[in-house]
Amino acid sequence: MMSAIRVTAATVAFGLGAALLGAPAFAQDKEPAMTGKTAMGPVLTDAKGMTLYVFDKDTAGKSACNGQCATNWPPLMAPASAKPMGKYTVVTRDDGSKQWAYDGKPLYAWAKDAKPGDTTGDGVNSVWHVAKP
Repeated sequence: MMSAIRVTAATVAFGLGAALLGAPAFAQDKEPAMTGKTAMGPVLTDAKGMTLYVFDKDTAGKSACNGQCATNWPPLMAPASAKPMGKYTVVTRDDGSKQWAYDGKPLYAWAKDAKPGDTTGDGVNSVWHVAKP
């Protein structure tokens, strides 16, 4: 009887795990960024409400922020299976991973923003700007 319970529990755990692994497929139906309110007005934000930014050195559909830059400015990553939706497109980074872009401009967070609504990355080195919807 004990082993039957374990099998049932394992089966249930496996089923739950499979369901959770399938969850990102549903998330793809939603836009990858949202609009949040800041002192600078409406900006694009990630799922945690953190402000997103664009980089002047990027070219349409290509990120120029890699290595240490990407540590300071984490890219808004897209799943490998992501498809464009509306103004959102997917760019392939130098390492082969995928990143969301808005109007062709790759999107990034800023490591020094501490809480939703922060916009401390705007104007850094005169090449980083909040992403506006």
